Amino acid sequence: MTTTYQTIIYKLKEKIPSSALIQDAPMAEHTSFRAGGKSDLLVTAEDEEQLRHALQVLTTEDCPHMLLGNGTNVLVKDGGYRGVILHLGEGFRTIRREGDSLICGGAALLSAIARKAQQEGLGGFAFASGIPGSMGGAVFMNAGAYGGEMADILETVRVISPDGGEVKTMDVRELDLGYRHSRLQETGDVVTEARIALHPQDPEEILREMSELTAKRNAKQPVTYPSAGSFFKRPEGYFAGKLIQDAGLKGLQIGGAQVSSLHSGFIINTGNATATDILRLKEVVQARVYEKFQVKLEPEVRIIGE
Repeated sequence: MTTTYQTIIYKLKEKIPSSALIQDAPMAEHTSFRAGGKSDLLVTAEDEEQLRHALQVLTTEDCPHMLLGNGTNVLVKDGGYRGVILHLGEGFRTIRREGDSLICGGAALLSAIARKAQQEGLGGFAFASGIPGSMGGAVFMNAGAYGGEMADILETVRVISPDGGEVKTMDVRELDLGYRHSRLQETGDVVTEARIALHPQDPEEILREMSELTAKRNAKQPVTYPSAGSFFKRPEGYFAGKLIQDAGLKGLQIGGAQVSSLHSGFIINTGNATATDILRLKEVVQARVYEKFQVKLEPEVRIIGE
């Protein structure tokens, strides 16, 4: 880093209030795993002007930084993150209807979007109603569940370039969406808004669909424990959870981290897990599955920090 945080904070304060700048922010409070170390600085932007300003300052000052959505697919190592975590505030949680489409802010929760779609009588989003993330993160990862994924409904996204210099609208075809992949993972562009195409459907019918999926999820997934959802990507031709279960790892525990006894694809925090516990368990699972089936499991969760 070429300068001190004092200089960075001074420059950020030109457009961002002091209350939105938190030093030594405990990332366990901002991630669904409820584990991990501190970020040197957490910056919450409430609109595009603040976000562009923050990106410009951090780029100019050559300061490491990354965007955090709802924190549901991230694990920060116990040593913390040496740099700045950017967070989108309430100003990015708007959801509005235009025809049969919804325009959703990058920080809008998928559960809130699903409720809005149901109330408006717009079908096609029920699959995402139980995914515990934000729209920006869902686009970034091409999130999906129960046979649906963001690629099926996305029309356009509004993004800001990593240096804050450019704002543009991208068509879904430009995003190179694949299994848990989007082009944004390479470019670093930040999603501030997304337009999704839905279709008219009876609100009661949508509600039944969402309720059925919720019941299915609650019966099969450890929703009462902190986790990051499915920990591993689905290997081609296999299911990660089944491989882990068949390797005899269901219920395996290291420290406070456990392979869920309800769904082997989940690593959960039983209450006092450290990020190190979770990572050690991850390594044991990867090694055992490879030893038994010669299949390499890749984390779906983003692991950052030191």
